[in-house]
Amino acid sequence: MQAAAVMEETNNATTIEQQPIALINGQEQVANEQQPSSPTLVATPTSTTSGGTGNATPAFSYDDLFPALPANTSAQSQSGASGSTLARVTSSQKTHIVHVPCKERKSTESEKFGEGESKRICQQITKETGAQIEIVSGKNQSLTFLIKGKQSELLDARRKILMGFSTQASRQVTVPREHFRVILGKGGQRLRELERVTATRINIPSQGDESEFITIAGTKEGIAQAEQEIRQLSAEQYKKSSDRITVPKVYHPFIVGPYSENLNKLQEETGARINVPPQQVQKDEIIISGEKDAVAAAKAKVEAIFKDMEKKCSTVSVEVAKPKHRYVIGPKGSTIAEILQLTGVSVEMPPNDSPSETITLRGPQVALGNALTVVYQKSNSVKSVEINAPHWIHKYVIGRKGANMKQLEEDCPNVNVNCLEDKIKLEGDPENVDRAVAYLSEIINNYEENFTFEVMTVNPSYYKHIIGKAGANVNRLKDELKVNINFEEREGQNNIRIEGPKEGVRQAQLELQEKIDKLENEKSKDVIIDRRLHRSIIGAKGEKIREVKDRYRQVTITIPTPQENTDIVKLRGPKEDVDKCHKDLLKLVKEIQESSHIIEVPIFKQFHKFIIGKGGANIKKIRDETQTKIDLPAEGDTNEVIVITGKKENVLEAKERIQKIQNELSDIVTEEVQIPPKYYHSIIGAGGKLISSIMEECGGVSIKFPNSDSKSDKVTIRGPKDDVEKAKGQLLELTNERQLASFTAEVRAKQQHHKFLIGKNGASIRQIRDATGARIIFPSNDDTDKEVITIIGKEDSVNKAREKLEAIIKECDEVTEGEVSVDPKHHKHFVAKRGFILHRISEECGGVMISFPRVGTNSDKVTIKGAKDCIEAARQRIEEIVADLEAQVTIEVVIPQRHHRTIMGARGFKVQQVTFEFDVQIKFPDRDATEPVEVLTNGGSGENGGEEGQEGEQQAEKEAEQEPVRQCDVIRITGSIEKCEAAKQALLDLIPIEEELSVPFDLHRTIIGPRGANVRQFMSKHDVHVELPSSELKSDVIKVCGTPARVAEAREALKQMIVDYEADRADRELRSFVVQVDVDTEFHSKLIGRHGAVINKLRADHDVNISLPKRNEPNDRIISITGYQANAEAARDAILEIVGDADSLHREVIEIDKCIHPHIIGQRRRYIRKIMEDYQVNIKFPPADQQTNSVTIFGKIEDVETVKELLLGIAEDYGSEFLENAALPPQTIGAFLTSSGSGVGGATENGFVIKDAPWEKQKQAKNLTAPNTQSQEDFPHFAAGGAPVASAPITSVWGPKN
Repeated sequence: MQAAAVMEETNNATTIEQQPIALINGQEQVANEQQPSSPTLVATPTSTTSGGTGNATPAFSYDDLFPALPANTSAQSQSGASGSTLARVTSSQKTHIVHVPCKERKSTESEKFGEGESKRICQQITKETGAQIEIVSGKNQSLTFLIKGKQSELLDARRKILMGFSTQASRQVTVPREHFRVILGKGGQRLRELERVTATRINIPSQGDESEFITIAGTKEGIAQAEQEIRQLSAEQYKKSSDRITVPKVYHPFIVGPYSENLNKLQEETGARINVPPQQVQKDEIIISGEKDAVAAAKAKVEAIFKDMEKKCSTVSVEVAKPKHRYVIGPKGSTIAEILQLTGVSVEMPPNDSPSETITLRGPQVALGNALTVVYQKSNSVKSVEINAPHWIHKYVIGRKGANMKQLEEDCPNVNVNCLEDKIKLEGDPENVDRAVAYLSEIINNYEENFTFEVMTVNPSYYKHIIGKAGANVNRLKDELKVNINFEEREGQNNIRIEGPKEGVRQAQLELQEKIDKLENEKSKDVIIDRRLHRSIIGAKGEKIREVKDRYRQVTITIPTPQENTDIVKLRGPKEDVDKCHKDLLKLVKEIQESSHIIEVPIFKQFHKFIIGKGGANIKKIRDETQTKIDLPAEGDTNEVIVITGKKENVLEAKERIQKIQNELSDIVTEEVQIPPKYYHSIIGAGGKLISSIMEECGGVSIKFPNSDSKSDKVTIRGPKDDVEKAKGQLLELTNERQLASFTAEVRAKQQHHKFLIGKNGASIRQIRDATGARIIFPSNDDTDKEVITIIGKEDSVNKAREKLEAIIKECDEVTEGEVSVDPKHHKHFVAKRGFILHRISEECGGVMISFPRVGTNSDKVTIKGAKDCIEAARQRIEEIVADLEAQVTIEVVIPQRHHRTIMGARGFKVQQVTFEFDVQIKFPDRDATEPVEVLTNGGSGENGGEEGQEGEQQAEKEAEQEPVRQCDVIRITGSIEKCEAAKQALLDLIPIEEELSVPFDLHRTIIGPRGANVRQFMSKHDVHVELPSSELKSDVIKVCGTPARVAEAREALKQMIVDYEADRADRELRSFVVQVDVDTEFHSKLIGRHGAVINKLRADHDVNISLPKRNEPNDRIISITGYQANAEAARDAILEIVGDADSLHREVIEIDKCIHPHIIGQRRRYIRKIMEDYQVNIKFPPADQQTNSVTIFGKIEDVETVKELLLGIAEDYGSEFLENAALPPQTIGAFLTSSGSGVGGATENGFVIKDAPWEKQKQAKNLTAPNTQSQEDFPHFAAGGAPVASAPITSVWGPKN
């Protein structure tokens, strides 16, 4: 593979250079002359050779052949004014040009360059590296990238571009595992740098992997460079060695030396690395690594030191108090190192966890005495003193930001201060410790005399009022009294701690106590005000509510927002002020309600503009004078009603004035029509539709019927005279029609039987009306005769309805009435829940009517009406319910309060189910009742009769044992003992449990689903909460939380999911069977077909995936088929059959000039496709980047011959046209010279020479001559020119090609 060509242009750091201005020779003179517009108008150039010789090479003047452009005089004048030199500023950025040839390009998802994946990759690289990237696509499909940025950005961007756009190869390099750390470098820095420089990706096996193969991926050139660097680093490691030597631990200090002096010296002298285990690590082995010679030398020196000290050393033991050992050790062992440096003796200390006080000195005999003296001095060099200081003073002793400690450190260096519970401990030099004790004692005494603290127990609900808005109250006390106030919780109590000067603490305590007393005296009150009036109470810009708040500044008024959807306004403050504020608010509400009287006035639309007046003058005057709000319908609205709002008397006045304007402007009349009230409903129609249609049809007149209480038969019609007359005629016509269909009959029935006739929700009477079409009217409360039922309608309909009613009344007369005694204390049970129990008894017992006495009558007689057998069944059922109520008990079940919401369910659905199923009453406690309950045992239950309850579920017991039982944990169940126990068990079954299930980690992603959709659906379906482990843990354990039944259901669902997953995985394995077929690349296009038709049909028919190799792959003949084994083999046979058919076809190669290929192919292969379809052949042209003229034709022999003749004919015709066009004289310098140099015979055959050209002066040092026009490199010809190619390569004056 050819490596991607990379060209680099590097600019130096920003510099300013002085450079002379370069002027073309003779430019100043030529600039003032008129220049020719084209070569044909220039006079014949001067030649130094005579015209008779055909082989001579003519020479021409450079200025004649390449005249200068007209000069810019303004630029010249400016440049002349600026002097002879210019200052050039260059950028500090660098530029890379990266070229990716077509053969090495990766294929992208988009056909068009710059779109799809290519665009996304470039944007991502720019975002990650910060470098600017510009892309250019060549005609040969190659890519060129221009990268600008800093050096580090360029390297990163270059590497990412080659990885993203260039075809990647890979290679494995074998390197011993112990060399991996050298290749990685510190923190992987060397590996990252190597990847950036070589533009490759290097993968080193992890620690758990035993492989020794390092994989390098990238371009061929980058892989070779990276491999060389890795092998070089590995080769350097081969030269190194390591060795181990065992030296007793007691001699290690002599090898290391004081402050590691000996060890450093050994490493410098030998060049080896010596690793001595730390003092606290009990190992005798010393490791030496480095070059082989250095390791041997270091080992010899270490052994020499060990043997020398083994001969010289003696030991002596000394007893030193255990607390003083740390003074001998010193910080980080510095004192032991100091003793070793001074005396050459090693000090061996007993372990910290050992009670021994013996210190061993080891070293030369003569030095032991001196070392012993130093040890005693060091052990007694530190004094330890404890000062009594209350814990609350410690922070003052330390000072603000440690100021006192810093001062102490300056005055008394090397003194260690440690604050204990009620003491301060000082350690250090005796003299400095004494000074520190005096300094701290003075501070402590000062604070004990002048400062104090107080602790106040306060209800936490008062904290926000004590602190104030943004801490205003507390900050004021701190600033004025110089005290410190902290809110803290200790031992379950909420306290306020005040610290500071005694007088300040006293005053702060008084003020806070006064505030607390005031808060305890405060009162909260809820005022129910219709939320529709809240905006009116607040007023415009809050003016009204601000007036109330100003009058009661100590009262907090909280009005709910529109989103809260509540009517409760909360008041809080002193009791008296809250009560007064409450009265004022109610008074304000009353005033608002009085001023909110609304009336609607119908005014004909054509008069609205007169009511408004010019510029709204009339309506404004009415509003101001009557103090009302008047709303008119919008301009396009068909509604004619004007709405007036305000006080009742003002509204009536505004109404009169508006109606007066209408009456003055029109012939509005008012007429009354006498219509019997019994026809009102039929004339008005359902929903007022009939009367509305009449009003619309008659010009919008107003028709007003009298109220039902007035007993008037006058209907008022108001409007224009003609419209009123029209409406009157229609009303009278409707009345006559109703009178014809108003035959009336009366039926008498006892008043108590009326409800039987009407039926439940009017079902019986509605059935009679629908069957007969008659209208049946029962007496109202105002009628004197309560037994008369009126039937109205046509005569036959009335007779049918009367017969049906009389039949029902006859049955009702046979109805009897019974009584049953029920204790009044049980009445509430029967009538509760909108009489649900009574309705159920009535339905079970033949529709009897059960009447309980009214509340307050203190009667125990319950009346039952209906058939005798039904009354007896109802009485028996009521007595059974009363017996159950008498036998009811109340049991208590302890369930932690945090589970109550789960047990209740959404809107209490779960607990309602339990209540309905077991016919019990369940009462949940107040969640704020946190007082402990001592009677109940953990997880137990009890009855109000004192009987001991049964134990609850293990879950409830386990939770109850972990915390005390509180009032808010006790749920009370009332009902019969058996039902209560069953309901209790049902409640306990609702307590959520958590269960851990083992689900393969591979299945977790499937359980979660896209964006968690699957797991949310699973939790919703099974009503459980599922918690999956994080992906880093890779654990199989899934936690499922919910009720036991739901958890069991979820467990079974997960097991089924695992079974399905395993089956799917097995199916995937079966579908992964791969068959490879070796097919010549020339048949691949035949297999693909037009737009992939053939290969797509093969995939669909055999349900397999067929992968064809990419271009330039090593195994470009291998086609892979993936699917079930039988399907893959069938697809393979089908492919071989297609290839066999194609292989049997005749093949012929013809030569056609490559320049003519595009003409034969046509735009978008239109012409060549038509030829292939017409003659049933396949034609292949060579790729654009191959310089060959061969065209291959496949097909039947007779078709191939026909197409061959056709293509050759097309090529011949196009070639002749091409040559005719090429015969025209070319517009080139050669043509110009031919025409202008006719006097010089044969000048075009041998070319010409240009004299006085710039390259002559620039290339004299290299001995190069003027350019020869016969050179194809210097003067290439166009295709139409047909110039002959030089037989031998001619060296180019322009220099080598890039």
